[in-house]
Amino acid sequence: MKQTISLLIPIFLTISFFSGCGGNGDATSKDESQSSITIAYSDWPGWVAWEIGIQKGFFKEAGVDVKFEWLDYVASMDAFASNKVDAVCMTNGDGLVTGATGKKGIGILLNDFSNGNDMVVASADIKSIADLKGKKIGVETGFVSHLLLLKALESAGLSESDVEIINVPTDQTPQALETGDVHAISAWQPHSGLALKKISGSKALFTSADIPGLIYDVLFVSPESLTKNRSDWEKVVQVWGRIVEFMNDPENKDEMLSILSARVQITPDEYSPLLAGTRILNLKENAERFSKGDGFTTVYGSSQIVNQFNVDNKVYETAEEVNTYFDSSLLGN
Repeated sequence: MKQTISLLIPIFLTISFFSGCGGNGDATSKDESQSSITIAYSDWPGWVAWEIGIQKGFFKEAGVDVKFEWLDYVASMDAFASNKVDAVCMTNGDGLVTGATGKKGIGILLNDFSNGNDMVVASADIKSIADLKGKKIGVETGFVSHLLLLKALESAGLSESDVEIINVPTDQTPQALETGDVHAISAWQPHSGLALKKISGSKALFTSADIPGLIYDVLFVSPESLTKNRSDWEKVVQVWGRIVEFMNDPENKDEMLSILSARVQITPDEYSPLLAGTRILNLKENAERFSKGDGFTTVYGSSQIVNQFNVDNKVYETAEEVNTYFDSSLLGN
């Protein structure tokens, strides 16, 4: 999955996202004379889904001139922070981080929430989350996998002080578990899946499916572009509705998997489980999860929890005003 939550602007200017994402590096500077709006997207099923709208001509039919920039996740945020694109696909947590560190975006559409792709994976001798007490757990601290781990421990009546946290870069977590340096890891796909494949008897003890709404994947638009090109963004949102309808039609399954897998250069069979771990949201579900509320059932409640996590882990010093980061008015409901 994406690197999330603790990506301060100085960090994501220099780091590259994991090699499996197939991005292109840096975007060129945006030409203000261009009439098109630009969206940076990267390798996550809810964002790769935009490819359906591109390949099927949905945007052209909707009358919106939009250009998509395929980038590594971190590079996509860099491009947004540098005003090279008008919008970027980020997690709700990273939307807060980019805003707190200099470039605020407005979330106008919820593409999905993680529904199993993020996992706490343990070695064969660990049977439950409770068995992790006193054990070493590899996780990239301050990132969304860290938050997932805390929620997993909480589910078993444990806290962070009951385990030994080993700070491991996410792309190195499968190796750490394989070598026995740690007893469990917390990571996102493809790293969580790789650990399950490489380590005999390993198992997922807790996943994002156990706490749906912990991680929302969102289309964030610059306030300037949202004001200037509001009608275009309304069309983009409506195209998303059409994309989800296409994806939900069983008759389109083979074509859908062919389009998605081709974008990231793997087979349809390999892509299918990745999509299964992602809860794609239609426009009706968007309206429901954009409603104000506590907990993970709404993007506001989820973001408040992430906001506090960011402050607690010193990602930024002062809590952000979450309500100013989202605008559901383009949904047309």
